[in-house]
Amino acid sequence: MTVRPERLVDLFTYGLDAPICLTWELTYACNLSCTHCLSSSGRRDPRELTTAEAKAVIDELEAMQVFYVNIGGGEPTARADFWELLDYATDHHVGVKFSTNGVRITPPVARRLATNDYVDVQISLDGATAEVNDAVRGRGSYATALRAMGHLADAGMRDFKLSVVSTRHNIPQLDAFKEIADRYHAQLRLTRLRPSGRGADVWDDLHPRPGQQRELYDWLVAHGDGVLTGDSFFHLSAFGDPLPGLNLCGAGRVVCLIDPVGDVYACPFAIHDEFRAGNVRDVDGFAGVWRDSALFRRLREPQQGGACSSCSFYDSCKGGCMAAKFFTGLPLDGPDPECVQGHGESLLVNRGRVPKPSGDHSRPAVRLTLSRRDDLAHPPVSACEESPLAGADLR
Repeated sequence: MTVRPERLVDLFTYGLDAPICLTWELTYACNLSCTHCLSSSGRRDPRELTTAEAKAVIDELEAMQVFYVNIGGGEPTARADFWELLDYATDHHVGVKFSTNGVRITPPVARRLATNDYVDVQISLDGATAEVNDAVRGRGSYATALRAMGHLADAGMRDFKLSVVSTRHNIPQLDAFKEIADRYHAQLRLTRLRPSGRGADVWDDLHPRPGQQRELYDWLVAHGDGVLTGDSFFHLSAFGDPLPGLNLCGAGRVVCLIDPVGDVYACPFAIHDEFRAGNVRDVDGFAGVWRDSALFRRLREPQQGGACSSCSFYDSCKGGCMAAKFFTGLPLDGPDPECVQGHGESLLVNRGRVPKPSGDHSRPAVRLTLSRRDDLAHPPVSACEESPLAGADLR
C-alpha cells in the first residue's frame, strides 16, 4: 500500500509533477565579472539553446503548468532574443521573473515591463554603498543598478525586487538596503552566499561570520514577510523559530536549474556533473528529465539525517544546504558548513579536496554604458558569438 503524505511539506519532500521554483540561465554572457558568480559567467557559450529550442522548452513548461520561471545568467538581457523569449513565455501563460544587473533597463524598457503583469524584475545589488557593492560586482555597477531601479519606479512598476547576496561586508547594511528598496517602491530580497562557481574561491573571505548569522536571523525575524529570502536561509532556523518559506532543501523535488546549453541540474547552486540530471535536448525533453531522471528519483526518496540526525535542531534546519556542503568539501549527510550550532567548523578545518564547479566562463570585467538610443531591439547574434557585448549598442 502506498502511503500518501498528509502535510504539504511532505508533498514537497517527495517531489511534485512540476517544479515550483525553476531557474533558467539563458546565457553565460555577462558584462560584469562578479567575484561570487554562482555560474562563473562572462563569456557566451556557442552551444547555448537557440531561440527555437528555448521556445520549445517554454511550450513544455506551459504543458506542465509551471506558473513562472526564474530567468538568470549571466546577464539574460545580453541575449539578442531575450525580449522575444520573455513575450513568448508570458503569451503562453508562463510568468517570468528575471534577474539583471540593470544595464539594459532603459526608460522605454522599464515602461514596457511595467505594463506586463506576468513579469517581475530583480535588480542585483550587493552593497548599500558603491564601495561595498563595486568591490564584489565591479566598478560602476552600483550606479547602474540604482539607475535601473529609478527607471522602473518612474515607469510605475511596484514591488519589483532588490536582490542582495548576503556577505560579511553587507550584513551591517541591512537597514540601508531596506531603505533603498522602500525609496524605489521595491521589495527587498536577501539570498545566501553559496560557494558555487567563482563563489567557491571567495567564500572563505565573504561568507558571514557566526555572529553575523545571528544578526541576520534576528533581522529577518523582525521584518517578517516584508523581506523575501527565497528559502535560502533555512539553516538559520536552528536559532529558534523557522523563517517564512519552505525551510528544506528542494533540490530535484521542487527546484531545479536549466543552464544555457540545456543541461538540467538538481539545484541552481550545484552546477557540477554529480548533480546533472539530463538535458532538455534529450528525446523526452525537460519533462522527461524532471519525471524520470535517476538522480531526481534518488533525491525524492526519504532522506536520512546522517550525522545530523541526533541533533535536536535537525527538524528545524534539515541538515542545511546540499550545495554549500558539497562545494566546501563536506559530506552531504553531515552538517552545513555554516551550521549555527558550530558543528561544521571542525569539519571545515580538516576538510579534504574541494570539488571544482563544472565549467568556467569567466572573463575580465568590462564597464558598460548604454548609448542614448533606447530602442528595445538588438542586432542578431550568431550562435558562435561568445562576446557578452554582442548585440549591445554601447559607447
